[in-house]
Amino acid sequence: MRRNLATRLRTRGRSNPMAAHDRLPPRARAWVAQAALPWSAASVARIWARALRETGCEKVALARLDAAEARALARDRAGFGPVAV
Repeated sequence: MRRNLATRLRTRGRSNPMAAHDRLPPRARAWVAQAALPWSAASVARIWARALRETGCEKVALARLDAAEARALARDRAGFGPVAV
């Protein structure tokens, strides 16, 4: 498939997910490693940074990541409803 290379439109920068993961603080990386859901480094970094900005405490940041994952798991379970046999 040919691409239109003559365009002047800006292209989106390609991000490197592994580099983004490596930039996470060590405790956040450890949390991602044991998480039940596949989290993006951007999502984890956003939750982590906000918690540290508001409280300055890594324990609170970890608790907020746990709470976010619990909410996501609850939404996932609610979407499946009862199973008919």
